[in-house]
Amino acid sequence: MISFLEGKVILKKDKFVIIEVAGIGYKVFLSRQTLLKLPASAEASAGKPQIAPVKFFIYHDIREDKSDLYGFLTYEELEFFEILNDIRGIGPKAALEISVVGPLEKIKDKILKQDENVFAGIPGIGSKRAMTIILELTGKIKQLGQKSSSADEAENALVQLGFSKQQAKEALSHIASNIKNTEERIKLALKNLGK
Repeated sequence: MISFLEGKVILKKDKFVIIEVAGIGYKVFLSRQTLLKLPASAEASAGKPQIAPVKFFIYHDIREDKSDLYGFLTYEELEFFEILNDIRGIGPKAALEISVVGPLEKIKDKILKQDENVFAGIPGIGSKRAMTIILELTGKIKQLGQKSSSADEAENALVQLGFSKQQAKEALSHIASNIKNTEERIKLALKNLGK
């Protein structure tokens, strides 16, 4: 099973890229949003190839008649895709588009609030189908949140400082998701808690 690829984009199309890894070309399906975030491919600029290095977390979909690769820029997007792909009636192509419709935390919040508009604009998903997906996802997202929070060092540190788990989670939820440094997250959480 392929779970991570790092290489150069040699071809970029509407739904996939081909990346070269150690002399081998891999066709990786990507969402529209992910494709827009990628730099130019080697074929894109005439005369002066600009090789674009990329890193993808990969979902390797192996079936009796095919073997497809789906790429994600973050492991969180891959995890969310895997949850979506397990829902009956959602195939990998739809799961790919849903998994990156916006910032992951925003999608999760909308699903937990049962906002069917979270899937607006995704082909083949009307309001009835959206509500079915939301109902199935709600419990799975809560479980995913419990798994990730148990491994959150910043939350554990705040609990050791005397705050309840709920207070720690609440304070950390207001911190931008791009801040990964544990010490920085603790400092910002303490500000949110008024300490």
